[in-house]
Amino acid sequence: MSLDDKRLIRRDWLYWTFVASLAVSFSLWLIPIGSPLWLDEAISFCQIHLGRSQITSQPRLTFPAYSYILWFLSRFLGTSEIALRIPSVLAMLGAVYLLYRATLALFDSTVALISVILFCLNPIVVFAAIDARPYAFGALAINASIYVLVCLRESNSIRLAVGLGIFSAMMLWFHFLFGVMVPALLAGFVVVKLGVTTDSSPEIRRLRRKVMWRQLTAAISGFILFFLPIIPGLLYMFRTKGDHPFDRAPELGDLIFTIAPGWTLPMLAVTAFLGLIIAGLRTEKSRTPGAKVGLWRILLSQILALVPLLILYIVSISTSLHIFVMRYRLVGSAGICICWALLVSGFKPRVLQAVFCLGMVAITTVLYLRSPAAHQHGYTWKYAIEVAEKNTATQHSPVLICSDLPEADHWPMPTGDAVKDSNLFAPLSYYKLSAPVVALPRSLNPAAMTIGSNFIQAEAARHERFLAMAYIPSYPTLQWLIKAASATHNAHQLGEYDGVSVVEFTPRAN
Repeated sequence: MSLDDKRLIRRDWLYWTFVASLAVSFSLWLIPIGSPLWLDEAISFCQIHLGRSQITSQPRLTFPAYSYILWFLSRFLGTSEIALRIPSVLAMLGAVYLLYRATLALFDSTVALISVILFCLNPIVVFAAIDARPYAFGALAINASIYVLVCLRESNSIRLAVGLGIFSAMMLWFHFLFGVMVPALLAGFVVVKLGVTTDSSPEIRRLRRKVMWRQLTAAISGFILFFLPIIPGLLYMFRTKGDHPFDRAPELGDLIFTIAPGWTLPMLAVTAFLGLIIAGLRTEKSRTPGAKVGLWRILLSQILALVPLLILYIVSISTSLHIFVMRYRLVGSAGICICWALLVSGFKPRVLQAVFCLGMVAITTVLYLRSPAAHQHGYTWKYAIEVAEKNTATQHSPVLICSDLPEADHWPMPTGDAVKDSNLFAPLSYYKLSAPVVALPRSLNPAAMTIGSNFIQAEAARHERFLAMAYIPSYPTLQWLIKAASATHNAHQLGEYDGVSVVEFTPRAN
């Protein structure tokens, strides 16, 4: 067998190693795909379950694009847990493909494969890929923008520039916070068109600047055109910005974890150590040196990774808007994976790159299978609602339920049948509860006390049994209800199901 044949076999072996790693990484997405819907996914269903007219009738629905997509596809796929998540899986697969094409245009096939493997293994991506929420579609728009941006390096097309503007605006159609990617794309556009080159004459650089301004104008025009329809929703979010914060202020470790998720740093250290050993044992230099990587490519990768994340982080630590939430950090995942893949591609021989990928896949898979995330996709109200239904099915005893949305502390509480069709109590639209429901805010505030006091007085007069349900942030309300009803009712906990406590109140004997 000739030396060329041996090299060809070695390349094929490494290629299929990367492909197998990618397949295993993708399979992690699907393990919990049939698990119960968590709170935010139930909101997605609540926004479409009464039909298309329900979408248009919701003045507070600020991201309508995903709701229309989910409503349309649910007519063909159904509304089971798996069916509601399939659109997100397909969108994330599209995002993976576009990331591969973008990285392939920037570097080589090895870097491209490593980048998509790391992307698929990223815990933020794993969660978003089967989340019946708009984040996978946001990732699709982000990666489409990156791919078009890379293509503009060698293209003077005005249409392509308009496409960049359209995809940049479409990111905001799925979440306004994805707009932090726009400054990164703008800076990346300048780097792509005017990146550092040593072989360009002053005349060529002048022409490039001229083309850049024409394309930039076209891109901004496309962005504005597709941004206009979502301005009302954006203005509403600004007017009600105090209603939505729910997360804590981030720590530096959160930023580090986002940039180096999971076992990226340990595996990088192990691979580097093996590389040093191999380099010490080798008697001659590699005959296949890696391709030269331009400075503008490295700079572009860092811009796409760090700019959006640092904006989220700085805003979160310097203001009361704590927006460095796990799923929002998806905005920088593609750029981060490109940066790590570029770094790993510097390991020679290429077998070290395969070792890194196999190690990342193996360790991530083992840890993931041992974690709760492999069996359940976020916390769910399903089991608590089932217990409440079982304990109220015959007597139709009323159930007090605390919403787990921060907006519930600011919006008026729905009453009667409207409770089960309200976004504030979205799980009731999917997991049915036949008993009448009394809505309570998330926090123990004056509104919660007023509603609770009036309800307890009425139930005391009727001498009837009732239930109460609340998630962890609303436990103080449950304790208050137990104390407020202690004169007329005995209270005991039926159980705690995924953090949702169910308490039964029975009348005291006269």
